[in-house]
Amino acid sequence: MLTDVVVTGDNGSIDGQGSVWWDWFESRSLNYSRPHLVEFTSSDHVVVSNLTFLNAPAYNIHPVYCSNVLVQNISVSAPGGSPYTIGIVPDSSNNVCIEDSLIKVGYDAISLKSGWDEYGIAYDRPTKDVHIRRVYLQSSSGSAIAFGSEMSGGISNVHVEQVRIHNSFSGIKFRTTKGRGGYIKRIIISNAELKNINMAFGASGDCGSHPDDSFDPNAIPILDQITLQNVIGSKITVAGNFTGLAESPFTSLCLSNVALTIPSTSTSWTCSNVVGFSESVSPEPCPELKSSYANFSSVCYSILNSYGKSTDL
Repeated sequence: MLTDVVVTGDNGSIDGQGSVWWDWFESRSLNYSRPHLVEFTSSDHVVVSNLTFLNAPAYNIHPVYCSNVLVQNISVSAPGGSPYTIGIVPDSSNNVCIEDSLIKVGYDAISLKSGWDEYGIAYDRPTKDVHIRRVYLQSSSGSAIAFGSEMSGGISNVHVEQVRIHNSFSGIKFRTTKGRGGYIKRIIISNAELKNINMAFGASGDCGSHPDDSFDPNAIPILDQITLQNVIGSKITVAGNFTGLAESPFTSLCLSNVALTIPSTSTSWTCSNVVGFSESVSPEPCPELKSSYANFSSVCYSILNSYGKSTDL
């Protein structure tokens, strides 16, 4: 419940000394969740800048239920083997800008979330209007940029641009599962460079656990209007794996001007329960991403025109 908060320094450090927490987590000796380094709750106009974050027990920066958040010129580092350490987690927050930063962690570098199953559905606060630009990301076992899987309040209107992703397990991943409800939609990722990545792109409808047995299995999530454009990748093992839900196929997945270098022996793309459009994509995408519907091209680019030029936060 704070307004106008600045946490800044002349590249000062906040060291979470997380190794003991990682050991406890891996030995399953914790009765509670691990702490985060910096967390803001229900606050407005928050700035975190010019700092180095080291060895977080779990998350490094976690704005939850916040508005107008700027994370700028920070460095985040945790060992590649540190379990489920995450860089920045915008969680049920809006008007968020993350820029000019370097993040190298064990799991996800940037992870957008918005609530978990029936609790996120009931609270109904989305993460929306997010701009991520000019960042260097490295994720040892997770994704450099992840959406979900806790996304029950919804995630929308996200623009990612001028991003470099190196030496990571996964580049960009959309995660959800039955029982989540909610949506991930109107996402634009452009001008990205990927190097030495196991899987460049992924979207899964069967990813994530549940907090308890009270979730509604009929709460089916929606993934729609995702644009990936102007992407160059080298040393990529798998181009993409898009696996939607039979009850709710992923729709309007749009790929344009994507060039990935992968081994000739690898399976380039795997798709099921998805519908999309592509042009100037190499290697050639799966048939589900080559829809002949005439309006798909206009849908993809109308998203870009509507949101890609209006998210200058």
